[in-house]
Amino acid sequence: MKRLVPIALSLVLVLAGVAAHTGCATAEDEGEMEMPFGGPEDVTFAKNLWQGMMGYESWKMSSDYYEGMSPHGAFLRMYYNVVNVEGAPYHVIVKDNFGGEGATLEKVAESSEDYLAAVTVMVQRHEGYDPENRNWYYVKYDADGAVSMNEESMALAGRVAKGMDSGCIACHAKAGGDDYIFTND
Repeated sequence: MKRLVPIALSLVLVLAGVAAHTGCATAEDEGEMEMPFGGPEDVTFAKNLWQGMMGYESWKMSSDYYEGMSPHGAFLRMYYNVVNVEGAPYHVIVKDNFGGEGATLEKVAESSEDYLAAVTVMVQRHEGYDPENRNWYYVKYDADGAVSMNEESMALAGRVAKGMDSGCIACHAKAGGDDYIFTND
């Protein structure tokens, strides 16, 4: 039994070293790793943001309905305002994403609530939030205001898909003017 303890301890140390060297997280490391999106702080901010955006459909700065494309809806409408969230003002861009069976531009304009599939939002956060990506925070809500989840059950809120080849940041980084916004290109 005395020989098994040092062997077991050595095996644990070797496996921990291999995991650290190959970039695999051990159970102890998981508490220290920062997820790029979908964490509790991201979700809390998203919920508070939704409350601050209540009535956004009547904001004065809004677009007409227009044709969209993937991953948003077949038809879109945008809104802009400054919103107070958690005691601070933020520039907020809201995009209603419309689609569904029988959706046409005319039908969406007549009864948008029947075709609302999701609401996607960009918020310019404070300096230092994500300087490599102009400090933008992204969130996707279901039509009822619940934070959407991806296939891995991660909340689509925060630095969505940071460091990945596709997703909010990868797409918006391609916008002209280095501002992550397509509407003014």
